[in-house]
Amino acid sequence: MTIEISGFAWVPPFAQGYVKDIRPRWAFAEAGLDYKVHLVSDGDADKPEYRRWQPFGQVPAYRDDEVELFESGAILLRIADRSDVLRPRNAQEAAQTQAWVIAALNSVEPRVDNLILPGVFYAGEEWVAGLRPHAERLVGLRLKSLAGWLDGRNWLTGRFGVADIVMATVLRGLQEEPILADYPAVSAYLERCLARPAFEQALQAQLQSFAENAPA
Repeated sequence: MTIEISGFAWVPPFAQGYVKDIRPRWAFAEAGLDYKVHLVSDGDADKPEYRRWQPFGQVPAYRDDEVELFESGAILLRIADRSDVLRPRNAQEAAQTQAWVIAALNSVEPRVDNLILPGVFYAGEEWVAGLRPHAERLVGLRLKSLAGWLDGRNWLTGRFGVADIVMATVLRGLQEEPILADYPAVSAYLERCLARPAFEQALQAQLQSFAENAPA
């Protein structure tokens, strides 16, 4: 089966290692699946042919011999379905995997983004400082709930899977934030995820693409 995903040819240093094609790259590394990368350069994301693949001009997009799709959560569920390593073993595990992928993207990621992104893109503006206490409180509520679920568990669904890939890539945004230390169960979970060799393989693959396509 031929598999291809899209990724940006280059992004500024602050975003390198965090662009969301790292999610399918990580899943491919866990599953031992080969894949190709369609690099999206300046202007390519707005071209009609790419918008037919990824309507919002983002990355990643995915295609194999049977389907084309977009959005990283949907892509990871597709990869899991094609992988003996990542495929859920029963209906309950499949249902929990779907639920936790959606929870990571809908319940946790927006709270994390609201905490960290204003300081990245609007550093120094007065409203950013005013927003931060509220954003921290909302992140804390999510981390408290996640810590409760992880109590006595190593992984979200009983064994490592694509839900953990999504959740870990969301939580990585908090690594430099003091609030993460307030929830040791979550911090330890993130460390377990990022210690997996497949994560490092995916990270280096993405960084290599950026290094090879850096502006002169």
